[in-house]
Amino acid sequence: MPTPEELQTRIEAAIPGAKAIVVDTTGTEDHFRAEVSSPAFAGLSRIAQHRLVYDVFGADIGGPIHALSLKTEPS
Repeated sequence: MPTPEELQTRIEAAIPGAKAIVVDTTGTEDHFRAEVSSPAFAGLSRIAQHRLVYDVFGADIGGPIHALSLKTEPS
């Protein structure tokens, strides 16, 4: 199962200039909340911002990552 630190590292490596804070919301390492800011989000809708983050994880969403709640904003 992924850790919050692993998810944070993946987000920050995949999205230019991203800063992420990831929390395991249930203690079971499959439900997470992430707050992500990045200059790459500038001019994008909230949905497009979330898609960029979800694309980082691909098939892991719904698998090892059962739930990922997002808050995104341009930085």
